[in-house]
Amino acid sequence: MTPETLKHFFIMSNEGNEKKTRTSGASVMRTVFGIFMIVIYVGMGVLFLIDFFNWETAPWGWLRWVAGFGLIIYGIWRAYRQFAGIDRNIGDEY
Repeated sequence: MTPETLKHFFIMSNEGNEKKTRTSGASVMRTVFGIFMIVIYVGMGVLFLIDFFNWETAPWGWLRWVAGFGLIIYGIWRAYRQFAGIDRNIGDEY
């Protein structure tokens, strides 16, 4: 092992690394997290609309309709942004 190789093991720095390799991992994680959150938002919206939480008789029963449609619409908006590439480069400069 050369001293340069050992240096990379012991120094916790990104100095000298290419920016492209450093952001590719972040980009993949951002994409995976974005898809995961789309599934969560749309899934929770559907659960609210089918009354999974038995809120029909509660005084806040109307809230399930508002929250259900709101979460589904936001999930669709987030899916559009994810797949259209909007906000794709936010956070890549770090």
